[in-house]
Amino acid sequence: MRALDGVTIVSLEQAVAAPIATRHLADLGARVIKIERPDGGDFARGYDEAVRGMSSHFVWLDRGKESVALDLKSAPGREALGALLAHADVFVQNLAPGAADRLGFGSAALRAAHPRLVVVEMSGYGSSGPLHAKRAYDLLVQGETGLASVTGTKDAAVKTGIPVADIGAGLYAFSAVLAALLRRERGGGGACVEVSMFDAIAEWMGHPLYTTLHTGAQPPRAALGHPAIVPYDAYPTADGTDVLIGVQNDRQWRSLAADVLGRPDLARHPDYATNVARCRHRAAVDALIGEVTERLPVAELVRALDDAGIGNARVNSVHGLAEHPQLAARDRWRTVETPVGPVDALLPPITFTDAEARMDAVPALGEHTEAVLAEFGIDA
Repeated sequence: MRALDGVTIVSLEQAVAAPIATRHLADLGARVIKIERPDGGDFARGYDEAVRGMSSHFVWLDRGKESVALDLKSAPGREALGALLAHADVFVQNLAPGAADRLGFGSAALRAAHPRLVVVEMSGYGSSGPLHAKRAYDLLVQGETGLASVTGTKDAAVKTGIPVADIGAGLYAFSAVLAALLRRERGGGGACVEVSMFDAIAEWMGHPLYTTLHTGAQPPRAALGHPAIVPYDAYPTADGTDVLIGVQNDRQWRSLAADVLGRPDLARHPDYATNVARCRHRAAVDALIGEVTERLPVAELVRALDDAGIGNARVNSVHGLAEHPQLAARDRWRTVETPVGPVDALLPPITFTDAEARMDAVPALGEHTEAVLAEFGIDA
């Protein structure tokens, strides 16, 4: 038995934030009925054509769902959605600010009509405050929260390579649904839950935020390094592939100096013996390490670091991830059906030892409209 077998979720969702939340719920066994516009559906369907003509975003985020196409600008479309919600446990939506209320599906109205319903409203900036009506995309939220200001090199701020604001908000929504369903089972009734991308990344900014609050200084951008830990950066090898080395405490520094660098004299040198001292002499520390690592092949360096108990990793490519022996050894790949044929997909990170995640098909637009509406007594 999967954890969410028997739970029905209706989602009025688009892009990444809400779809990643509901996909994880579907992986755990929930039935997810995804409401899409008849004229194109979720606009993430058109982000790219990387998966044999289908969007990589959509294939990633929307497996295991049933696609129902409804025109919510029409009275019959709204009536159909209302009928579906009467049978739902959870409603998730991330429309533009105010759009759900204008359609008659705001949280207050839904909770009044369905006391046991868990309503999750996702937005860029939340339902109040000076930015509540502002458009919010992942890039914009990374900028507004200051995330971009601490990401990149000393010369340029950059965004992260994946949509962390969307993913962060989606995972908070996912966990909120689980908590709300548990509370309901304990007699607490339904719930209204609000999750914003801005609040999610503001929370994730904890280290630089508290540093700035208590020192008054903006943490510097450190590329692959760390503004407060040294050594914690990428170093060259003889093969041309950089290796990340992370030293978390002074004991590990002594091991690195003696067992990998062959320089036990550095272990207690006053310029390097403590992390505070190493941060003050960051350039010298990095140069000392680089002089050794650039003469070693990757495999030899990694083996020496592992033997010394020093955290390390290759700076891998996406090709390297796709072919990673860790994923293969742990049997993390499955085949998922799509409208363009079977594709490989990763199992979700949550692993139950007695029940594998449900890896059902990626739906075509409106594929389940007639069947779902007929099931609930609605004339398609």
